[in-house]
Amino acid sequence: MMFKTRFIVGKLGAEALGMLVKGTTRQMSIVRKEGIIDLWKKANAVCFDVDSTVVTEEGIDVLADHCGAGEAVAEWTKRAMGGSVPFHVALSERLKLFEPSLQQINECNTKHPLELSPGIEELFKTLHERGVDVYLVSGGFRQMINPLATILKVPETRIYANNLLHDDTGTYIGFDPNEPTSRAGGKAKVVGMLKTEFKYETVFMVGDGATDMEARPPADGFIGYGGVVVRDIVKENSDWFVCDIQNLITPLK
Repeated sequence: MMFKTRFIVGKLGAEALGMLVKGTTRQMSIVRKEGIIDLWKKANAVCFDVDSTVVTEEGIDVLADHCGAGEAVAEWTKRAMGGSVPFHVALSERLKLFEPSLQQINECNTKHPLELSPGIEELFKTLHERGVDVYLVSGGFRQMINPLATILKVPETRIYANNLLHDDTGTYIGFDPNEPTSRAGGKAKVVGMLKTEFKYETVFMVGDGATDMEARPPADGFIGYGGVVVRDIVKENSDWFVCDIQNLITPLK
């Protein structure tokens, strides 16, 4: 499959040229911003989206399917990730469709654990070894992300995600509106906060959706990930677009 690309070759080095457009969707790698790979090597912090990036599924869709509302929720998810509906609206409307109890969430995590994307564990290990601070910044749910963070050795203090609220019986009563990722633009807010608090010089956002793309700026670079789903708006507007996590690992070795 061939793809139309728009990028400036200019002074891109041989390493970058070797990572431009390859023949299959799975291998596709498009550099759109000159020097982005060199900047990637200098990253002090990297913020990762979780759904359809760190993992191969959308967590809310998996949970909704477990609760019997999969099809209706998946349609809302598609609209939210494509940018046609404000994220906080899509989040609220989706949760109204199935209102997951604490018991249902725990059952889902046990019966349908989210699958890590190929290469993601190696990428996180490589970043840790380089002293890069890694964050999970997601519109998904802490209750489903915390187990992934344990595997990837990301402390809970570096997780920014939505928190589902339950009463003493475990009945769903809503979500925490104070979490920045509960609203459109929340990922940009998190990145800006991190840069201000920790004085990071170079921060990258990596993700598959329009909400991830919104984080640049203040992120210094945005890497679009299409290994699960290719969204045209992300492919056309990312600084670097990849469909294989290995493309992100190789320059760091």
